[in-house]
Amino acid sequence: MSSKVLVTEIEFEKTSTQKLLELLPEDKLDWQPHPKAMTLGQLAFHVATIPGRIAKFANDGITSAEILIEHPLSKNKEDIVGNFNESIKSALEILNATTTDWDSKNWSCMLGEKEIINWSRPTLLRFLMLNHWYHHRGQLSTYLRILGVEIPSIYGPSADENPFA
Repeated sequence: MSSKVLVTEIEFEKTSTQKLLELLPEDKLDWQPHPKAMTLGQLAFHVATIPGRIAKFANDGITSAEILIEHPLSKNKEDIVGNFNESIKSALEILNATTTDWDSKNWSCMLGEKEIINWSRPTLLRFLMLNHWYHHRGQLSTYLRILGVEIPSIYGPSADENPFA
């Protein structure tokens, strides 16, 4: 698979993700549905930065497990949305520059000196950039629903918005 085929998917998914991030209630960024869960701000920042971070990891060819599972905190909603725009821009720049040679190389995740994951770059992009992104975006929409935020259409009608009406 060519990583370039993911460009259209990222561009399509950007819209739904941006809609959710723009609906973040700034006064609730510290809220969390459970003590073991990420806060709304932490989850939103994670969703905002997944595409760029993972594309960069793929481009670098190696990542430490500690960095891979890091969940930085955001300062505010503006910071989250700004980082999202940069993340999308970075991911698209990296993917638009890929070649067959780039795709043929593997990515490794290291725990100290031990390699714990070794995937092709396209596999990393599918699993950890896109599938992971959608998973956490689904969590984000659930957080927002619990907080009483109206949920926009993502792939079709939501309980609050029908793009076909």
